[in-house]
Amino acid sequence: MELLQTLVLSLLLALAIRTFVAESFVVQGHSMEPTLHHGERVLVVKLGTRWWEPRPGDIVVFRPLQQPGGEYIKRVVAGPGSTVALEDGRVIRDGTVLEEPYVVYGDTSDLPPVTVPPGTVFVLGDNRPSSYDSRSFGPVPVERLDGRAVLVFWPPWRMRWLR
Repeated sequence: MELLQTLVLSLLLALAIRTFVAESFVVQGHSMEPTLHHGERVLVVKLGTRWWEPRPGDIVVFRPLQQPGGEYIKRVVAGPGSTVALEDGRVIRDGTVLEEPYVVYGDTSDLPPVTVPPGTVFVLGDNRPSSYDSRSFGPVPVERLDGRAVLVFWPPWRMRWLR
């Protein structure tokens, strides 16, 4: 009986951690290369936006309104109230061209200035030519964010912290 109680308690604890604290996410596709590669597993901290405010540079996992049941992983480039635009593929946030050493360029698309509404973030993939992101579907409501990716843990030889 004690073994059964221990197993049930362990299962409930694991479920609570996965639901409310952290979980793994498998990167699908190439939209975040070279930062994240297809098949890598990342640890996503899920403590909710009550305790964590997404900031530019954060890599987030979210549930897009356009694909029920799906999850995407992208980088936040602008938060609520910021104005974001693209000129020749370069991001301009609040009038300043962003330094983005992690970005794969080659996409020379333009986007007219967009002011990010309250309660949303503007996200882009690091591999701009191969990313379906806020350029297509607009800013993401903060309540659709599942968490922030903090660590690549698989495969082990590519383990690293994310910023």
